[in-house]
Amino acid sequence: MHPYQMPQFNWKQALTTVVVLTAGVGAIAFLQLPQLERLKTRGDTLTETEVQRDVAAEWARLAILQQMPSLGYDNLIASTTFLNFLQYFGDIPAREKSDYSLSPEYFEVILRRDPFFREAYTFLSTSTALYAGMPERSIALTSEGLSHLTPTVPVGSFFVWRNKAIDQLLFLGDAAGAQQSFETAADWAIASGLPNSQNAAAVSRQTAQFLAKNPDSKAAQAAAWAMVLTNAPDDRTRRTAIEKIEALGGKIVINPDGSFHLQPPAED
Repeated sequence: MHPYQMPQFNWKQALTTVVVLTAGVGAIAFLQLPQLERLKTRGDTLTETEVQRDVAAEWARLAILQQMPSLGYDNLIASTTFLNFLQYFGDIPAREKSDYSLSPEYFEVILRRDPFFREAYTFLSTSTALYAGMPERSIALTSEGLSHLTPTVPVGSFFVWRNKAIDQLLFLGDAAGAQQSFETAADWAIASGLPNSQNAAAVSRQTAQFLAKNPDSKAAQAAAWAMVLTNAPDDRTRRTAIEKIEALGGKIVINPDGSFHLQPPAED
């Protein structure tokens, strides 16, 4: 070939590539839509049997999404699946007729496609550990995601370690594991260099110290619930966190500016 000769364009190969990509995107869109329409809007009118049937269909759809090739659309799949999850999680009438057991299945898709989706980890912890009663799945998915993260990527990644610590302490009673995770959260907060990271590190470090002195520390548990309250995605979670803090002997004090601070239990 002459050094300045343009290579011949393979139209057939290009057309095949476009068809494959278009089919892939179409398949993704198809899998994101059908059963969700029933799950997200009809929980208040469907019978329990109908809700269970739709949940089973949604479970099958998510199983396909977990296995299908991404064709370079990992972030798209993660984002649209997260929106699907929000609709599922927010349909309280339907969840009252079934449960929250699909929650970890959504995050199997979301976090394996995009482990850097930091905000998703808070919803994972709340929906899977608190509402679905599956803290082991929540911690396992969080740990898998953490294997891809660093103290600076994504921004605020130390919160993910804090979420893991909360699940370990509040839902598994694993004080030693929680202490280690809170310590790591503090180290990552310092390394992040973010504004107010010193304060975030201090809170995590103090909670770890409570656990080091007393694995059954009420102060540590109250502090963990206060962290849940700070990042609660819905009113139910906020109410639950406040109730748990009060049951431990602590109190949430509302400041004039609308923020709050924790008054820890008098006895630890």
